[in-house]
Amino acid sequence: MRRGGEIRRAGRGEAGLLAQLRRPPGGRDARIMLLAQLLDRAGTGVWAASSVLYFTFIVGLDAGRIGLLLGAAGVAGIAGSPLAGHLADRFPVRALLIGCHLVRLGTLCALLVVTDFAVLLPVFAVTHLGDRAAKTLEMLFATRVAGERRATYQALSRSSANAGYALGAGLAAIGLAVGTRGAYQVLILANALSFLVAAALVWRTREPRGRGLVAAPPVGAAPAEGAAPDPAAGSGTSAWRDRGYLRFVLLDIPMNLDDSILGVGLPLWLVSHTTAPHALIPAFLVVNTVLVVVLQLRVSAEFQGARAATRAVALYGVTTLVCCVLLAAAAGGGILLASAALLAAAVLATAAELMRSVSSWELAVSLAPREARASYLGVAGMAQSVQKAAGPLLLTGAVMTAGPAGWLALGAAVAGLSLVQRRASLRRLDDLRTAGERAAAEPAPAG
Repeated sequence: MRRGGEIRRAGRGEAGLLAQLRRPPGGRDARIMLLAQLLDRAGTGVWAASSVLYFTFIVGLDAGRIGLLLGAAGVAGIAGSPLAGHLADRFPVRALLIGCHLVRLGTLCALLVVTDFAVLLPVFAVTHLGDRAAKTLEMLFATRVAGERRATYQALSRSSANAGYALGAGLAAIGLAVGTRGAYQVLILANALSFLVAAALVWRTREPRGRGLVAAPPVGAAPAEGAAPDPAAGSGTSAWRDRGYLRFVLLDIPMNLDDSILGVGLPLWLVSHTTAPHALIPAFLVVNTVLVVVLQLRVSAEFQGARAATRAVALYGVTTLVCCVLLAAAAGGGILLASAALLAAAVLATAAELMRSVSSWELAVSLAPREARASYLGVAGMAQSVQKAAGPLLLTGAVMTAGPAGWLALGAAVAGLSLVQRRASLRRLDDLRTAGERAAAEPAPAG
């Protein structure tokens, strides 16, 4: 209890964001990894802000081919997380992460010379596969070195990543203002350089203990409060045959919809169904970035542990429902009402993101057997990848087509599913604890 109070005080100000970044859970290696993530995301922000325009004006692709390119990349990204988890059970995470950075470095440099669509398609897909694999490996590394304080590390990671994205978007704006082929090539090289520097930084870290584990406890240590006991240790359990865990992953897909709501739903809804000025769209990103950087650590401190994370799941559903109600209301008001409703919706979508960043990873770790967590977390990472591929299609093809009623239906569905997810997660935590207590009560084999 005392330990939890110390963590909360740290999150609330006695050790603020900058102090926590200087002394993160995991020490030196975690600090290096956070810097690598910041630079990686800055490069990614540069590319995300310029890629569609590069393919349009420099490569000369039409909208249909760009859509196919992005769709193939999304599908390839879905495979990145389980592949990373599978390999992390067998090879050092540090070496795999360096490999992912170098693969992305090579494929991105190839984009400087590749203009044939048949070649561009697999090159771009491999880039996204490496991107999703790298994100999963970063969290596997972090949760091993951070141990019980993985939620605090996750908060620091989210804050540094959002700062990196903002920095990258700002740098991209300079290149886009120039608009020449040379300027676009400089932006691509800037992203490639971020991968190279990130790989060099990861090389300076040490491989965390516990291959196949996410948090390797000291010998003889008792499980942390809220951590799943390990009834399946050494049994060769596979996440693909674990129905309870697959149910969690399936329900986690709609628990990631805040990403598409903020990035796709809000801008398109503003343009097509409201009277709000188009100049409001950049404010959504500003609101999101500032709030995540400022509040992520504080929110994470409020939801330490697996059972608290289930409360965050329920709050995610409620927050998303209110966000969708505001989006529906924005279509029926004047300029001021629509603008206010959309900005409030952006704040609530960010609040949902804060809840999701606490709940999804903590539950993915806690609901998995400890000895197989790397491969389990690889499967759990698919939820975000599937949402990134299917979420925009859901919003544009169904929700916005139905008008305000579509948003109301989406909000109600997410809220209902969040309650199902919470109940199912609590039930699994209870089952894992009971199984662990039963296993601990059995006498050790003689000899």
